[in-house]
Amino acid sequence: MARVAVVTGGTRGIGEAISIALRDKGYKVAANYGGNAEVAAAFTKATGIKSYKWDVSDFAQCQAGIKQIEADLGPVDILVNNAGITRDGTMHKMSFEQWNQVIQTNLSSCFNMCRAVIEGMRARKFGRIVNIGSINGQAGQYGQVNYAAAKSGIHGFTKALAQEGAAAGITVNAVAPGYIDTDMVRAVPPNVLEKIVARIPVGRLGKASEIARTVCFLVDDEGGFITGSTLSVNGGQHMY
Repeated sequence: MARVAVVTGGTRGIGEAISIALRDKGYKVAANYGGNAEVAAAFTKATGIKSYKWDVSDFAQCQAGIKQIEADLGPVDILVNNAGITRDGTMHKMSFEQWNQVIQTNLSSCFNMCRAVIEGMRARKFGRIVNIGSINGQAGQYGQVNYAAAKSGIHGFTKALAQEGAAAGITVNAVAPGYIDTDMVRAVPPNVLEKIVARIPVGRLGKASEIARTVCFLVDDEGGFITGSTLSVNGGQHMY
């Protein structure tokens, strides 16, 4: 029987690429989305992947969303925590709302979603969790204390949960993308984007499909000896 995979923020950008790649590998995929119902409907129509709306920053909604997916598709064996937002601004101008929205959506969502699936994974002695971090959580970024803190927190969260899940057959890893050719990056002014690309040793932006292939590698049944790792997919822009 095909394993069930849930991808948060799974109908656009990197999440869309991950959802499609997992579907193509034979998984039963459920794509979560938070706001744009029109885009989600078009995504489902084009891909055949069911989309489910809930706010990943809300604990109760995550519990209810997973229950609905399990009723529709079966127990969740794979979780990809991809949902994220930006609310950029320098610290001396950042509001608490800008800080809190990013922390809740990008970091607290990982707890909310993992808590909803972890007991089932432990009972079945199998699970694959992949959390999408960021190069900016590793290196920091001007004007992103909220985003960098949330993504850095994801990397620590991943290592701790990996230790808890290992004996139960659950792997927990992170992927830290660099600058990827998505709508969010394309919105950057061309002169700024040129400077960003100039700092990438391979000389280009990454592709969402390259992040998706990394996720597929980590969630494979045969990936049980890789856990607690952060795979950097950034074209060599940040190495450590």
